[in-house]
Amino acid sequence: MITEREVSRREFGKLALAALPLSAAAAPPAKIHGVRIGVQSYSFRMMPLEEAVKAMVDIGIGECELFSGHVEPRPPGAGGGPRPGGATPEARAAAREAARQWRLTVSLDHFKAVRKQFDDAGIVLHAYNLSFREDFTDDEIDRGFQMARALGVGIITASSTVPTAKRVAPFADKYRITVAMHGHSNLTDPNEFAKPESFAQAMAMSKYFGVNLDIGHFFAAGFDPIEYLQANHARITNLHIKDRKKNDGANTPWGQGDTPIKPVLQLLKEKKWNIPANIEYEYRGEDTVAEVRRCFQYIKDALA
Repeated sequence: MITEREVSRREFGKLALAALPLSAAAAPPAKIHGVRIGVQSYSFRMMPLEEAVKAMVDIGIGECELFSGHVEPRPPGAGGGPRPGGATPEARAAAREAARQWRLTVSLDHFKAVRKQFDDAGIVLHAYNLSFREDFTDDEIDRGFQMARALGVGIITASSTVPTAKRVAPFADKYRITVAMHGHSNLTDPNEFAKPESFAQAMAMSKYFGVNLDIGHFFAAGFDPIEYLQANHARITNLHIKDRKKNDGANTPWGQGDTPIKPVLQLLKEKKWNIPANIEYEYRGEDTVAEVRRCFQYIKDALA
């Protein structure tokens, strides 16, 4: 459903580009048969950023949505060790506070150096994935926008909640940076982004709010990503491409689930919408790089 505050795709694109430096705005996105194809660097979550960037180059992926876990200090479990969920409540609270203090005090030059890694590799960095949650302080939210600006991106993607989005909206307006809400398939919690109605709530809060549509989660929750794209493409900043079984089913290797990946990609091709379709590798596989390469090939075959 389009709200009164919605803007056209052209206007929304201008908003997203407004915060970009000239070099970033002018960088040509990678396309396959006219469709922008990239990757959510979360796909390489078990690898440090340097290895992830190298893998993107080796595979031939030219565009990236950067996962915050690749630039923040790696938490326990990131390399296969014990995860913080198994720690005491005190240890988890201490780890959370350490993450907050890092965000508040780290030099913004750190993010400029990250951007340089992508520029040197010839990869277009188009969004920063930082998920604002209920326990974020206002200073932490503000700092997230400063990080995005230092990275030279005009879009933040966020797995957030509806109440948190209300707190984020003034910062999006202040920095003129688009925040795209990412949904999952949790239909039981009305505060989570899953239903079209929850996305509409957010988009009514700010002209700088949009949707990062994960077609796998959206379909598994019982909704039609094609229908949603046709009705709301002007406010969709990018897609996450994955395959899931219907009825909140499992992530699967692409082609083994029920998500209409090929029809979605063909719709982007037909309509010539400037919406990046980002690979998000989440199913179990033995070799991350090999699996992302298979996903990339699946997309190329689907668009042929």
